[in-house]
Amino acid sequence: MKPLTNALKKMLSGLAHADAGEYLTPRQKAAYLQNTNVNVVNSDEPPPVLSEKAVKKTRRRVAMYMGSTLPAKMMDYVIETCSSLEHDLTVLTFETGPVSSALLEPYMKQLEERGIELETVKLSGEPITGLARYLRNHSEIAFMTCKDTGYLGRSYINGTQARNALPVPVVVVVVDPKAAEAQPAVQGEEAGRTNIA
Repeated sequence: MKPLTNALKKMLSGLAHADAGEYLTPRQKAAYLQNTNVNVVNSDEPPPVLSEKAVKKTRRRVAMYMGSTLPAKMMDYVIETCSSLEHDLTVLTFETGPVSSALLEPYMKQLEERGIELETVKLSGEPITGLARYLRNHSEIAFMTCKDTGYLGRSYINGTQARNALPVPVVVVVVDPKAAEAQPAVQGEEAGRTNIA
């Protein structure tokens, strides 16, 4: 009977102090209800300040799939998006290090000026499998971008890529409007179906 009484007391105490938990984390709420000392943020105290290094470590990232070419429109989109969302950039590629560096070199100053940290990752294996493996293991990736003229972008535009092939949303950046207009994207339920004549 004593455990039941204690449980009821906790519940009633929780109801009595419900308004105290409006702006507290679950841990702070539990500690408050148990009358333990906890760092409750008062409106008079300034919030704790994270170091710049800690903030960079916790920033989300945008992944960009880069093939053997890197159109200026693609990088303009990625830099603007990363800057406005305050995300860093991870470049996923199957190219060698020197090729990747040469393609990214013209944009390094712009990335640095905008405060966007760049990480280049060389993948191996089949393109979709390699991308999916990396993205599944990196939860900091918000979404991935690719160009419409590449293998991955064309497969999304043509509707041949399965919607759940990659674990994050994929943004196809149109760098060649004529090619995108020639092959309209298959959308909705149609993208998941195979038509048999």
